[in-house]
Amino acid sequence: MVDTGIFATTAEILRHAGLGASAVSSDEAYTNQFIAEAESWINILTGVNYSNTYATLNADKKEILKLAASVFAAIGVAKYDFKTYGSHREQENIININWQIFTLCVKVLTKGGKTDFLTLA
Repeated sequence: MVDTGIFATTAEILRHAGLGASAVSSDEAYTNQFIAEAESWINILTGVNYSNTYATLNADKKEILKLAASVFAAIGVAKYDFKTYGSHREQENIININWQIFTLCVKVLTKGGKTDFLTLA
């Protein structure tokens, strides 16, 4: 099977899911679904269909999209099975940290602030 995500790969997702990720949810079939969901949410929340314009974006914006998508998908991997993590707290920490990163990425993508270099050319 091949990675089907536009923004991030299975390897990038699993780095954010931590060592406790289950073998089932780490499978590429699962991560492909999680990344498709992540990309859809990012497009909807930002009001921009980055999936259609990804190739034309600058490297900085691509990295923010990769980070946002991989941490959101990693939440799906982490929440799949708590028994594979050392504890519920470890699993919850992975989910909470990734959620915080995701929300900050979406905020940067939607508001921009002083990050003019992130705007589409």
